[in-house]
Amino acid sequence: MPGDAGTEQTTTVIIGTGLSGLAVAAELRRHGVDSIVVDGLDILGAGQPANTSSLQRCDAADSDTLRERNEILRHLRNYVASHSVDVRNTTRAVQLTMLEGPGHDAAPQWQVHTPTGILLADHIVLTRCAHSQLRRMLSDFGIAVGRNVAAAMRAIGIYLVGVGELITPSPKEVLRQAKTVGQAISAKVNPDTGRSSGGAFPATGSFAVLTC
Repeated sequence: MPGDAGTEQTTTVIIGTGLSGLAVAAELRRHGVDSIVVDGLDILGAGQPANTSSLQRCDAADSDTLRERNEILRHLRNYVASHSVDVRNTTRAVQLTMLEGPGHDAAPQWQVHTPTGILLADHIVLTRCAHSQLRRMLSDFGIAVGRNVAAAMRAIGIYLVGVGELITPSPKEVLRQAKTVGQAISAKVNPDTGRSSGGAFPATGSFAVLTC
């Protein structure tokens, strides 16, 4: 059962402490947006189990892809550690609930329940789920889903990074998605600042090649 030790407020909760989650956290940090990163979601929507076994890593990844992935992870871990990004590897999200916004047209807020408490956020980033599960979750929340699942999720403050229909995206594609999501959330949090320039991460080694 989710814990009730207390409630913490943050701008964004990122669910998933792997490459996708750390990439988004680093991008948000670069934009000055607060986030908390927790381990993968056990339960989606109204108590539905999440079957993410087919999306945990690239299908049939070759040795070059694995080396590339490990190099990016090394840079990301160094970045989040040196910039004090709040990554909680031992905290696991167990339930996600939606709260109605204060006004009729206001975006909802989200509660991420963990074994030790609740994280309250305006934005959620999911990094491991099948599209069929996402559709089911939206249906559980009473939201009509058209063809574009990602667009329906963004409309209520949920973003997807590293989530594929059948296979996990490549490391380069994950970085591209992380940058796009980081910019989108930053634009909502700080609408007057505009987009910042430069790459998503420090231009170091192979990371510079992969930044897009």
